[in-house]
Amino acid sequence: MSIQSDIEAAVGSLSPSLRRIAETIRERPTIVLDSTISDLAAECGTSVASVVRFCQAIGMAGYAQLRVALATELGKESAQFGMPAAYGADVSPGDTLQEIARKIASLELMAIDETIGSLDFDVLERVVGRFENASRILLYGVGASQFVAEDLQHKLFRIGRDAFVLSDPHEAWAAAALPVSGVVAMGISHLGETKDTLEFLRIAAENGAFTVALTGVPGSAIANAADEVLYTRARETTFRAGAMVSRIAQLALVDCLFAGIAQRRYHYTVEALRRTREVTRGARGV
Repeated sequence: MSIQSDIEAAVGSLSPSLRRIAETIRERPTIVLDSTISDLAAECGTSVASVVRFCQAIGMAGYAQLRVALATELGKESAQFGMPAAYGADVSPGDTLQEIARKIASLELMAIDETIGSLDFDVLERVVGRFENASRILLYGVGASQFVAEDLQHKLFRIGRDAFVLSDPHEAWAAAALPVSGVVAMGISHLGETKDTLEFLRIAAENGAFTVALTGVPGSAIANAADEVLYTRARETTFRAGAMVSRIAQLALVDCLFAGIAQRRYHYTVEALRRTREVTRGARGV
């Protein structure tokens, strides 16, 4: 488990004073190694007591444990990715393109590693089973999460599964309102608070669908609304509005979901992929 990912996941649920601490550490993780608790409190415009409460909010006993955890984590990342100890820092105005590329690549690699490393495989197994036996699969996400839904729908469609991405919220809610037996509805949202996605899951559940949430935040609204939850772990960059790192973690997780579904009908899947590849080859001019 990653303390930096824990901080990323906790930001949205913290009070304003604790959020300032989280955002400072998220952007400059090495500040904890270089600062006393009083220095960090002053840097964040808050109190020593607030720093202690922040540590406890992310599962640390206190500031000393946070320093040790971050030092250990940053050291491992430095060794693994060949970056200096400041690796964990966000993209900064002074970075070269090479440094930016290495930081983004490293963050994305770690997002995949941490997502799979923390994955509850019992939950994944149950979700795979539900998808395998579903009469209809409804997928919904907003913004970058919609692209992830479309990626999963494309893969499922290629192996003969009735999967639908619903890009318009009214269409999504209407589809979710139909009481069809065997429906699985998946809502995708990194922070887990997108209102349209939450409403989609709520309506689907009310009409008998089995609901799945894909999110990066435990205890988020869509996590609480779903029958099963698949969690990602990702540290976003300053440019998090583009959902770069979290999107990669989501794609990795839906790839695992798809592979699990496909494996259960292995020979059928191989033949289905061969057939769909053959009929589209001519359109590619190959």
